Formats: sequence, structure tokens, C-alpha cells
Amino acid sequence: MVPEPRSKYALTFFLLSTVLLAVAGGLSKLLIELLPINVELGSNQIPAAFAISTCLLFCGSGCMYGAVESVRRERQRPFRRWLKAAMVSGVSFVAVQTYALSSLFRQQNPEDVETGATAFVALFAAMHGMHFVIALLFLTFVTVQAFADRYDHEYFFGIFICSWFWHALVIVWLAILFVMLIARFYA
Repeated sequence: MVPEPRSKYALTFFLLSTVLLAVAGGLSKLLIELLPINVELGSNQIPAAFAISTCLLFCGSGCMYGAVESVRRERQRPFRRWLKAAMVSGVSFVAVQTYALSSLFRQQNPEDVETGATAFVALFAAMHGMHFVIALLFLTFVTVQAFADRYDHEYFFGIFICSWFWHALVIVWLAILFVMLIARFYA
């Protein structure tokens, strides 16, 4: 059996990542247009959408754990299902997080942006979102490789690292939420 050329996997990765990011962007645009952001300027409220995005982040983290455990036991079908579920969770997270960040940025008083604690926290939340997009691309690469039968019970290092990257982003997000809560009460 002749192995597939690497260019085929590169093209698959490019197309899949483009579609996933386009879907996330389209969903976030739809959320921004359909769900009005009714916050008072300078109100320093934590958007409720952050609760939904946090749940999606935990869900994706659980899916990544399930993927690692499945590939360790050489259960390829559940392994691939867990990866697909993590991708759905990741795309949904990016969409909801973009909507939440949009509402957080819109409540900023322009005069307080340079010195306000909320602007500082919003910047960290936006940086977390950018890191998560990288994690989503990493997950896309790993998924393309998984569907090419690159992983099994003996070699699953890429899945393991991708999973821990996702778990680390959960921990960082919880820290950002904690700082957001402090900024809400002390700003």
C-alpha cells in the first residue's frame, strides 16, 4: 500500500481549518447581530456569555481527555468521535467567546480604557482567545492525522500534548475569570 502524499494532508488541514474558522466567525457574527448587547457604558459587567463559553471550554477539555483515553486503549472509532466533539466544542467556544468579548469591549468607557481594570482584563481575555484559536488549529492538525491512522496505543504523543494544551487553557481561563471578578468589584 502506497502512503498518501504529505501535500494531501496539508491541503486537508488547510481546508478544514479554514472552514472551522469561517464557521466560528459566522456564528459569532450571527450572535452579535441577533443578540443585542444591552449594557450601560462603563458598567463593568461580566457578560453572561462567558458562562456559556466556560462550559464549552470544559466540555472540549473532557472530549480531549476522552480522546486520549480512547487512543490509549486502541479504540479508534470513539477516539475520532471524541476529536470531532472537541472540534465542535472548540468552534462553539470561539463563536461564543467572540460575542462575549464584543459585549465586554462595547461597555468600555473610552476615557477609562487607558487606566481601567476592565480594559486590562478584556485584553487578557482577548489574548486567551487568540491562544485558543492556535489550540483549535493544533486540534485540527491532530484530527487530520488521526483520520490518516497516524495514532495508536503505542504512539499518541500529539494527542497527549494537544490535550494538555487545552487543559492549560482551561486553567488560564479560570484565572482570567477570577481576575475579571476582582476587577468587577474593585474597579
